[in-house]
Amino acid sequence: MAPAQTSASPPSGPLHRAVGAPDWLSLRLEQRTRVERLQNDFRVSAAGKDETALALRTLLAAEVRIQQLAAGVELVDSRAYASDQTPLNTTIVDAVDVLQAYVAWRQANGFLRGDQLSVTAGRMTIDLGSRRLVARNEFRNTINAFTGLDLQWTSPGRHAFRAFAAMPVLRLPTDTARIDDNEIVLDEESDEAGLWGLFYASPPLYADARLEAYVIGLNEGDSPDTSSSNRRLVTPGFRLLRPPATGRFDLQLEAMLQAGKSRATSAAKDTDDLDHLAFSIHGSTGYRFDAPWTPRIVLQYDVASGDSSPNDDDNNRFDPLFGARRFELGPTSLYGAFARSNLSSPGLRLEVAPRSDVDAFAAYRPAWLEADRDAWTTAGLRDPTGDSGSFLGHQVEGRVRWHLRPGRFVLDLGCAYLAKGEFAEDAPGAVDASPLYFYTQVTVTL
Repeated sequence: MAPAQTSASPPSGPLHRAVGAPDWLSLRLEQRTRVERLQNDFRVSAAGKDETALALRTLLAAEVRIQQLAAGVELVDSRAYASDQTPLNTTIVDAVDVLQAYVAWRQANGFLRGDQLSVTAGRMTIDLGSRRLVARNEFRNTINAFTGLDLQWTSPGRHAFRAFAAMPVLRLPTDTARIDDNEIVLDEESDEAGLWGLFYASPPLYADARLEAYVIGLNEGDSPDTSSSNRRLVTPGFRLLRPPATGRFDLQLEAMLQAGKSRATSAAKDTDDLDHLAFSIHGSTGYRFDAPWTPRIVLQYDVASGDSSPNDDDNNRFDPLFGARRFELGPTSLYGAFARSNLSSPGLRLEVAPRSDVDAFAAYRPAWLEADRDAWTTAGLRDPTGDSGSFLGHQVEGRVRWHLRPGRFVLDLGCAYLAKGEFAEDAPGAVDASPLYFYTQVTVTL
């Protein structure tokens, strides 16, 4: 299974035809409008507040191709209009910016007959493997970008290799007032941070199972625009995957180890480098029935280590780097209750497709802190004594998606509810009320 391309060519469609573009030019326009509401915010900074936002994301991509050479640009406009109580940040707002600007060389039969080579340089987005550590965000209103070099090669036998080195792009502005006003400030590369990775994906092996192996490195320091936790981390991992198919069991097992140096916080006054050693594991198995609605039942478990001793010289909290989480841990945006950090959570999921243009799922997850003296990271809640317990609560979520015109017009309705557990109610700064989140979004692609 080859890793996803860094910068996929925008497909030809209605926009391409409407402007009469030539064959060597690809154009793509996507506009997504989402109305969302969170009742009883669980975060310590906005505990108990009711929040409403209109989140808009527009993407305009163009690519020129001349034989093996390609050059592309993608513009993004992510903005939000929110109620006074709604806290906005750079995961929601990035008004009018350059998401991608790259040149690429793509060649078949470059070294061997039947191989494929891709070399991309410039600003780009990256989807890597399972997307748990490096991803082009889908549900989130803003998208991670990187500037650097990405090399991908797939052998004639479908063994896929990838190597990249890049600087993460900082979304600007970072101050609340200008974010609330959707002020336009061009994003900048972080000169004090570097991300690199090596990745391998096998062709189908026994029983259609595939193997991925990788190592990802991150080195960062404070910059004039942002302070950081000075992460100097190396994250090796592997994933065993058997994709879902009707009438058979599927499987996914991914294990990630993380080592290096980091600091407990990103505060400027925090200058203590800690030894970093952490881990995260995902395991799931499912079965898709050969029956009406093609139901698929999935059992899953996710664990990510926490820092069990906050006063020692070690940091054992797993860092999810630049990964995505909506596909597994629930909606993000105004909600985002769980992250792949200090978490232990089994799950049960039911997926159905009552029609060829409609799909839906319902999911249930109880969740605990992996280390009860460490933080519930997304909420900013922590009890260093461990006296508040570790149970975060029961999360129930659901989604219905209707592809009115497949690939062109999609209506998406979803909700999530977290019945708070002991820690979420009793930790210092917590409130009793349980959060309820729901959204409606429409995506149009031309």
